[in-house]
Amino acid sequence: MGNMMTLGNIETSFQAYVSEPAGTPKGGLLLIHEIWGLVDHIKDVADRYAAEGYLVLAPDLMAQTGMTPEVAGEVLAALADPDPEQRSKVQPRLRELTSPLHSPEFAGQAVAALRACVNHLEGIPGLAGRVAVTGFCFGGGYSFALATKEPRLRAAVPFYGSADFTEEELGRIKCPVLAFYGDEDTNLVSKLPILKARMYAAGVDFEPVVYPGAGHAFFNDSTPARYNANAAHDAWKRTLAFLERSLNG
Repeated sequence: MGNMMTLGNIETSFQAYVSEPAGTPKGGLLLIHEIWGLVDHIKDVADRYAAEGYLVLAPDLMAQTGMTPEVAGEVLAALADPDPEQRSKVQPRLRELTSPLHSPEFAGQAVAALRACVNHLEGIPGLAGRVAVTGFCFGGGYSFALATKEPRLRAAVPFYGSADFTEEELGRIKCPVLAFYGDEDTNLVSKLPILKARMYAAGVDFEPVVYPGAGHAFFNDSTPARYNANAAHDAWKRTLAFLERSLNG
């Protein structure tokens, strides 16, 4: 089990969950949550990575919008309600909670917080030069975004994240990228050929993996309707091997 800590400065402080391995860390891993924020599922994933030997830092980027874990639980429960009226009732609240995400100010603050996390991990003895990022959906998109801004990263593993960047922006990525998608996540998969072409042109080591029969959020085992065990297990194995090569190879 990990613990919470405060990072940043007085003006832009934020909370983060830290999970440490039993022995000497294989590397540092920045874990970025889904749109639901720092819920128990993300803390569990952090603990899983820590059990594999990584020192994991999972920041809470959504608290400023009001999407606390408690609120996220309420919204998710309403969205899973079999009564369509209840699902409809929660939509305005969901839009209100997520509307700040579309502003440049939010993006700037999020990237600044993530770079503060990289600073923290790089400052831990033995971790300098051995820091990677991974994330899911919202966090997958910000894994891509951080990779375009942070040359110290040694690996990036976005899960079903959006990457609407120019070839010039992608050219700033200095680390290998392993990205996961479900073939039923048509919005992202339809854009993948363009992304692959831009990554190739930019000279980025980019490996996309697309799982047949899997949809968006296939790794999230706290949402049974979307979870795909076969895809999740394979992605986990590939991620661990990729991190081992990138951080310790």
